[in-house]
Amino acid sequence: MINRLVEPSSGTIELFGRDVGSVPGPELRRGIGYVIQQGGLFPHRTVAANIATVPGLLGWDKRRIRDRVEELVDLVGLDRAILGRYPAALSGGQRQRVGVARALAADPPVMLMDEPYSAVDPVVRARLQDELLLLQRKVRKTVVLVTHDVEEAVKLADRIALLDVGGVLLQCGTPDELLRDPADERVAAFLGRERALRRLGLVTVGELRLSPEVDPADRLPIVATAATAREALDLLVATGAPALAVAGADGVVVGRVDLAVISASVGRSPA
Repeated sequence: MINRLVEPSSGTIELFGRDVGSVPGPELRRGIGYVIQQGGLFPHRTVAANIATVPGLLGWDKRRIRDRVEELVDLVGLDRAILGRYPAALSGGQRQRVGVARALAADPPVMLMDEPYSAVDPVVRARLQDELLLLQRKVRKTVVLVTHDVEEAVKLADRIALLDVGGVLLQCGTPDELLRDPADERVAAFLGRERALRRLGLVTVGELRLSPEVDPADRLPIVATAATAREALDLLVATGAPALAVAGADGVVVGRVDLAVISASVGRSPA
């Protein structure tokens, strides 16, 4: 409905204060990036031609299109050697990266992503999610992403809108707000029973209130400040250590973290 592939039966959708219904469909879509499941690439066109689709429709000259295609291939972490290949010769992860590059080609202010990673295996999916977060820090787009994966929503979203059957909005808020205070039993059931663990994935070790006392003689396992509290908890459980030494990006130990500190980050103390 945002890009009017489906027309709303009532109400309005606005982008930057403008009703999308007042904009001709083709014009609207050329200003919105769109990434669908499995990439949605044109099988009869090369990678370069796929990425160049919208710039070509907008009448860009060939040199500008070539430069933009090469820039985007670099941005999404692909080798320029694949530009002459066809989608069938690419892996699932490569096709998704090409799909993202195509969506960014005309530098749209808004990107729509419809379950973009549902067709790839868990390892590739996690890597693509990490790459999307890094990419977003560079290009700063408004991204509307549809997913049925709670972990994916919590990891990627600034705000989550949880919809029930029929498009009924059950709750909208930050990942922490939904996990900390579900609006009703339906929201709680969808988010699952591991809400506290998922909240630990929202905070880094460096953001915790670390204990400054670290004795080198204890030989504690080391966790990075950039790791999540959930990863720190996993390391505590895996090693059986009473605490972890926390090291900054330079490798210098800046404190220690234990179960009490991690538990406090979600508002509870261990029993």
